[in-house]
Amino acid sequence: MTYGLIAGGGEFPLLTLRAARALGHTVFAVAVREEASVEVERLADGCEWVSLGELSKLVRALRSQGVREAVMNGRIQHRRIYSAIRPDWRLLKVLNALRRKNTDSLLGAVAGVLEGEGIRILDSTYFLRDSLARAGANGRRSPSRAERKDIRYGREIARALAAHDIGQSVAICDQACVAVEAMEGTDAVLERAASLANGRRLTLVKVAKPNQDMRFDVPVIGPRTIRAMRSANATAVAVDAGRTLLLDKPRVMARADRAGVSVVGMDSVGITKPG
Repeated sequence: MTYGLIAGGGEFPLLTLRAARALGHTVFAVAVREEASVEVERLADGCEWVSLGELSKLVRALRSQGVREAVMNGRIQHRRIYSAIRPDWRLLKVLNALRRKNTDSLLGAVAGVLEGEGIRILDSTYFLRDSLARAGANGRRSPSRAERKDIRYGREIARALAAHDIGQSVAICDQACVAVEAMEGTDAVLERAASLANGRRLTLVKVAKPNQDMRFDVPVIGPRTIRAMRSANATAVAVDAGRTLLLDKPRVMARADRAGVSVVGMDSVGITKPG
């Protein structure tokens, strides 16, 4: 069977292709021209490029290869969705039918179109289950007592934001919320928090949405996140266990361990289990 990959930007699609190849699977990629790396074409067993908004071309490409199951992952910048997209007739019909004009609603509607064509969209982490954060400390260092307090407080704030589909990350300093995420992304939140914290220690908390659709937009912590944390003097990051991807996990954890950053997975009720 040939799997499909709808590839956005960043490392996520590349890691997916490498993992699928290691498992012996055949993967045909449809790469988003405005975002995806040319490396996608080299790693995939076949590839077609589409621009944002070309939903009909996307459907035709997957159907031409007999794809019945596909994953959708990689970065699609929010600003592109709202400023650079040029919808074809099929996507325009989808957009006009949306009750909420947010990214999740749009991607969910696109997934609905694909499934109507007999193409089931799998969890975006389907080939990378071993890279999901586990409960407790994922590296050498467990969070300190002060960091645990910040994590408990930050989780309350982050979950409230995520419930309204505003953002998924917050930066906490001494149990005060210094910065929250909207469309700008986690790295920008850390940069802004550092400018406000005057060198004091920060804790980053990132959560999944209450009804997170794991088919797309799964929370991600990558090597770049750890680098941004070091620059911002953020010494711990808490994520939802089993629902957050540690992108290139060996490299993420090696970088976190070298920096003394605690990466901790939280269970469903927000209690840190032993690492």
